[in-house]
Amino acid sequence: MKFPSSDGTGQRARQVTLPVCALILVAAPLEEASPGTALWATPAILMAAMLIAWAAESAQFFIAQGFALAILAWLQTLPEFAVEFVLAWNQRVDLLLANLTGALRLLTGLGWPMIYFVAAISHRRKYGGPLRRIRLHDHQCVEVIGLLVPLIYAAFIWLKSSLTVVDAAVLILIYVAYLLLLGRMPPEEAEAIEELEIVPRTIVKSRPATRTILIVGLFVVGGGLIYYSAEPFLGGLLAVSALLGVPSFVFVQWVAPLVSEFPEKVSAFYWAHKVDRASMALMNMVSSNINQWTLLTAMLPIVYSISIGSPTPIPLDDRQELELLMTIAQSLIGMIFLVNMELSWWEAGALFGLWGVQFAFSPVPPGAGIWGFIAEHIHWWVTLAYLGWALLGTIALLTGRRQPHAFRLFAAVWRKHVWRTT
Repeated sequence: MKFPSSDGTGQRARQVTLPVCALILVAAPLEEASPGTALWATPAILMAAMLIAWAAESAQFFIAQGFALAILAWLQTLPEFAVEFVLAWNQRVDLLLANLTGALRLLTGLGWPMIYFVAAISHRRKYGGPLRRIRLHDHQCVEVIGLLVPLIYAAFIWLKSSLTVVDAAVLILIYVAYLLLLGRMPPEEAEAIEELEIVPRTIVKSRPATRTILIVGLFVVGGGLIYYSAEPFLGGLLAVSALLGVPSFVFVQWVAPLVSEFPEKVSAFYWAHKVDRASMALMNMVSSNINQWTLLTAMLPIVYSISIGSPTPIPLDDRQELELLMTIAQSLIGMIFLVNMELSWWEAGALFGLWGVQFAFSPVPPGAGIWGFIAEHIHWWVTLAYLGWALLGTIALLTGRRQPHAFRLFAAVWRKHVWRTT
């Protein structure tokens, strides 16, 4: 999978001697692969997802669950980081935001609803009745509020129509602050250990030295499998897409993120099917949202500037501005849905429906005829729907029709775990 430079600066930049040999190695173009490559890469990715899911599920009893999920989210998004690294290094400004926004909208528009649907099916099989909503635990307010902060800064990036290394520094600081807060949270209660499945339960009950080795080992092996399997997996899927005639923009915005986020979806669905862990599965996705709004977004101007040889902003054209605005609006309405510490069935359906409409028209070329007209305007219409819904949700919060439980719980968490310990 080769992304040629958009101008001659790419070749000049490669002649600049910089202490970034490791970055250059990671940013090398993806090797071409046959469609059959996915046959062995897929099981490797699945195994990796299960290993790091077991590690995170075990680790939550010794460190805060949110902190364990943050580690998990970072490992799970390694393939997404690799794809964006390649695009930024090769200075494909036209595709950078396509992949980033596509990945984020997949998480919220497909990932969150799928967690609810998987949990709802399992709930009906287990209890014989419908699952009206996924309720979050009180400590998960940190992830909910943690999503709001990078969204506010992303709106600032949209307003100025550029992404710079200064923005990268701010986003990294936001993520560091988020991790520091998670690090102050208490681990899960010991009573919940018996609810675990056999592998994580065995790890948690092991001797301290053995337990540490197993948890770290699962994280390392799972992360390594993802790292070494992601490129062949993506290359194999690219070969399939080329055979089917999928346009490069559609591939980069939808197919590549779907593949690169495959590990986190496997882990999340593994927890969602157990119903009682559905909120943990949902927070796994929210942690990935935060990870990508901060670290992944911050990586782009840094790698882009290194590739060029000097600090250089990434300009956003009209299309990229619309893609970014739509993604911010979607994440904002998702955050508003969670602010009362639950995700109901109709909220999951709304997120999936709005995402599905614009996804369905993504491969349709704009132009003459009814379908071309819809394809040309669908992103703007869906963006307006998100923004309108977010406005109504904000009004509901201000008037008391929707309870801001997450803010109240976050204030209590801050007083208990931050204010009193400083």
